[in-house]
Amino acid sequence: MLSAKSANQNSLGQRPRETVINLPSAESAIQSNAFLGHGYDMPQSLGKVILHIIFSTKDREPWLDSTVRSRVHAYLATICRNLGGEVSCVGGVADHVHIVTTLPRAFSQSELLEAIKKPSSKWIKALETRYRGFFWQRGYGAFSVSPSQLAAVREYVEKQEEHHRTHTFQEEYCELLCKHGIEFDEKYLGE
Repeated sequence: MLSAKSANQNSLGQRPRETVINLPSAESAIQSNAFLGHGYDMPQSLGKVILHIIFSTKDREPWLDSTVRSRVHAYLATICRNLGGEVSCVGGVADHVHIVTTLPRAFSQSELLEAIKKPSSKWIKALETRYRGFFWQRGYGAFSVSPSQLAAVREYVEKQEEHHRTHTFQEEYCELLCKHGIEFDEKYLGE
């Protein structure tokens, strides 16, 4: 049952009267097509899936030095926004990046990663002749983030330089996999 307050039935100083609207049960609504064309259909598709995405440079080469890193991070954020994602933060160090963004409604994870990595790789190669040999690794990690954990993940990404003074990318990735219940295998580190 759903209650709706009717403003027309109340005078000033009185408690609102409730009007009861009886909705069909889910089973009877489906059988009678009540959800189709009778005010119960969903007018649009909605979703908010927050992802923590990680991928490295090919062979984890330190291409993203301090002279170019902030520009690359800004470009990655721009790509995500242009695709319809809500970017929370982008960070990383010389050999890998972290992106915290929502998954745009019209993309699968793999489509999103392709739409991020291809143009950013091309853009990096065009920066200067020394970047012509730049490539991202083929694989990636994408982990869901609960809204209640978003602040902690943002802080983690923002402190990447500090974190990697004591942890390698391989150690970090292994820890993330274990945290998300994925048994670590060397093949996840890719090329």
